[in-house]
Amino acid sequence: MRYWWVNHSQTFDHEVGKGYVWCPKRKKNGAQNHFYETLREVQQGDLVFSYANSHLQAVGVAKLPCYSCPRPDEFGKVGEAWDLLGWRVDVGFQRFLRPLRIAGVAGKIAHFLPARHSPVRPDGHGNQGAYLAEVSEALARTLLNLAEPMLLGLMGSSAVRDDGESSTADPVVLIEWEDLLQAKIAANLSISETTRKALIFARRGQGKFKENVARFERECRLTHVVNPTHLIASHIKPWRESDNEERLSGGNGLLLTPSIDHLFDRGFISFADEGDVLVSPVADTESLTRMGVHSDSRVFTGRFNDDQKHFLEYHRKAIFLKSAM
Repeated sequence: MRYWWVNHSQTFDHEVGKGYVWCPKRKKNGAQNHFYETLREVQQGDLVFSYANSHLQAVGVAKLPCYSCPRPDEFGKVGEAWDLLGWRVDVGFQRFLRPLRIAGVAGKIAHFLPARHSPVRPDGHGNQGAYLAEVSEALARTLLNLAEPMLLGLMGSSAVRDDGESSTADPVVLIEWEDLLQAKIAANLSISETTRKALIFARRGQGKFKENVARFERECRLTHVVNPTHLIASHIKPWRESDNEERLSGGNGLLLTPSIDHLFDRGFISFADEGDVLVSPVADTESLTRMGVHSDSRVFTGRFNDDQKHFLEYHRKAIFLKSAM
């Protein structure tokens, strides 16, 4: 279990009220931001503290690992300053009965604050520009003791249990996003019916897209399954984040078995251009081993062509769950 502190501003009511944290992937100028990159490493079962209006307001357990997701519609004009795509973690927040004014307890927590990338200054006032910061177990325990001792049980092993959702299931937000995109394609009469069907089948890794990918790929690079019945054409740049040309491009695909497709689509694994498998620190190593991915040794899958390398660069930067900083 790891511990995180999120500084909300104008989006506090939306995020805590609906149970998530969201940030853009990059600054407006395109530069990386340490406090955005950290969201990629939040794991299911981690503890997240919510700070807004000078007070620690809530705490919650992450329900799922981080995933790439559009900016929430409810942000409205406030969100227009940020890019459309960002990182999201679903969190089961519980509000404190009495929000804790951090400046009032600064002396009790100052020596627990991170030396670098602290979410607040030693005087207890917010660190401007800090969105999500990792904090120590000692600070987490101190904060709960000060704010709501009855919630100290969240730091126990039971905190990693979710409310019935499975990390293998696609988040509802992603399903709704893809459903909306599919509906727009189906309604777009400027596209031929044949192409519309091909684009819709491509969402599930089938049809024309699978035929295009099969020109480059012959088997799952990890399990070596060759029977096409058991293979999905997996988009390297996800279908939901691609334009129509990219959705059918053979260079934007790999033939993978369903379990490997899941790991790749959700960013638990990726690939280096030369063929090495990259494993996210968020991934559950025992589960990966059972799926045939051994994270304790080098796994080489063969080289990729130039088109695949182009899309793999996107995957590593925008999907793979590992901070680049």
